[in-house]
Amino acid sequence: MKLLIIRHGDPDYTIDSLTEKGHREAELLSERIAPMDIAAYYVSPLGRAQATAGYTLKKCGRSAETLDWLREFDRNLIIGPDGQRRIAWDMLPQNWTAVPEYYDKDKWVDVPVMAEADMQNGIAYVQNGLDSLLARHGYERNGNYYSAVRPNEYTIALFCHFGVECVILGHLLGISPMLLWHGFMAAPTSVTTVCTEERREGIAYFRVTAFGDISHLNNHGEPPAFAGRFCETFSNSEQRHD
Repeated sequence: MKLLIIRHGDPDYTIDSLTEKGHREAELLSERIAPMDIAAYYVSPLGRAQATAGYTLKKCGRSAETLDWLREFDRNLIIGPDGQRRIAWDMLPQNWTAVPEYYDKDKWVDVPVMAEADMQNGIAYVQNGLDSLLARHGYERNGNYYSAVRPNEYTIALFCHFGVECVILGHLLGISPMLLWHGFMAAPTSVTTVCTEERREGIAYFRVTAFGDISHLNNHGEPPAFAGRFCETFSNSEQRHD
């Protein structure tokens, strides 16, 4: 089975929808996804993901199931050293890298600032939602791998957000999402492909075959949006620092 994890287009967070550029990106994305043989579509309840998926769904005449756990993983906010509430992937590198527990897939939620934010329950909500969905499609969680109860080569598409994408990947691969939130960047409308590998009958593991692919933008000369990134150099005052 293949999972397509698709980030929404360039966002206008003030209205929870897309910018003009985001709409262009979503249209180009639809030209790529709509012709594909997709068994099922799933989408976050948030407007920017719904708007992005809408272009593809209209083009292929399909509908999507809205899943609450696919919403952006921003309900569990932490208190930064400056007293401001922040999402976990906005922490400064000099702060989180100094804490060894953040590199551990199990212990990172026990760091006091994460425990205060009830991060464990927030993570479990996404993990349980994902495992329930995969079970519906024939793959049941069994420790750190999945039992291929009804193995298949279907493709399902998830229209969601960068933050929750990293939680999904962390669960599938056994990696602390802190490393994914801070070490990877999926541009708006990027497509991450994750495939099962069943090397022994009934035992499946998920493997990333493409991360953050934006070939649908590159092929049309549409540059990726900067949303979610920080300045490449500190001297660049036009790019986001915090």
